[in-house]
Amino acid sequence: MRILRVCFSGSKQTRQKALILYGLKMSKIRIICKRLLYGEVRIMVNSTHISYFTLAAYFDTGFLKYLFFMIVMCLYVCIIGANVLLIVVICVNRSLHEPMYLFLCSLFVNELYGSTGLFPFLLVQILSDIHTVSAPLCFLQIVCIYSYASIQFSILAVMSYDRYLAICNPLQYNTRMTSNRVAMFIAVSWLYPFIAIWIMVSLTLSLQLCGNIINKVYCDNFSIVKLACSDTTVNNIYGIFITFSLIMFPVSLTLISYMRILRVCFSGSKQTRQKALSTCTPHLASLLNVSFGSCFEVIQNRFDMKYVPNILRILLSLYFLTCQPLFTPVLYGLKMSKICIICKRLLYGEV
Repeated sequence: MRILRVCFSGSKQTRQKALILYGLKMSKIRIICKRLLYGEVRIMVNSTHISYFTLAAYFDTGFLKYLFFMIVMCLYVCIIGANVLLIVVICVNRSLHEPMYLFLCSLFVNELYGSTGLFPFLLVQILSDIHTVSAPLCFLQIVCIYSYASIQFSILAVMSYDRYLAICNPLQYNTRMTSNRVAMFIAVSWLYPFIAIWIMVSLTLSLQLCGNIINKVYCDNFSIVKLACSDTTVNNIYGIFITFSLIMFPVSLTLISYMRILRVCFSGSKQTRQKALSTCTPHLASLLNVSFGSCFEVIQNRFDMKYVPNILRILLSLYFLTCQPLFTPVLYGLKMSKICIICKRLLYGEV
């Protein structure tokens, strides 16, 4: 009131300036209020200040949640049992202390690591009515899941190189694949993915986020990056880099190794072909299975999947993380004759 009284007692220019400034301020406030009410303005919050994320892909299943809980629990118990059995078989039997079986043991340990990063979390969320996860636990799960997938591709690439040396250069195998080199390959296949994924998560932690809703049943790095209000150019470039270094590069090495193996096999005797195919078939089947699951996950993150039914999106996103840990020990346990024989003896009490 006093401002208006001073304005109208002053010059015409003073009155116009005051009214314009006052009107602009009020119009800005009205616009911002409308945008806030209709969700057009997002409040920027540093990711380190967000205390929890909401997993929006879950839906009410009523009493069926107990059935889903039992199915997931049985699957988790089977994964632990199958992988632990094969790890014990390889560690206890000296006849299996060869490079190929040591790489397999590393693969089984990775299956336990990856499934432990998902299944306990999934079991809790299935029974919960409020599907939220604390920010530290969410980022820890991202590290577990992404490093699990990366280590999987790395170990499969090392195993393909091992088979290439054994089949294509058998005379040089023992000199090239020494115990020190085996230990180095296993260490690199675990350490490099861990370092690369930790850097990726550190870049995500530095982002300014404008929300905390993730449209998944578990935590996913790209879903959090999509919530960012700040510039994500560095994150996207680094994401492309680790996609090539942790997925495309190992897959390319694996395919090149098996192409050379097949070329040598078909130029050799029938016995050579059968032996090579019996050892390479599980590796190729495992590679195809893990590649299919990873490929769908990349497609789901990068493209609009709103036309795909929600339940189908959930099942396909969980396929790689739930089926692969059980598929790997069953496949190798049945196809690798030495492991299969020892497992049968162990289970029937002959050993």
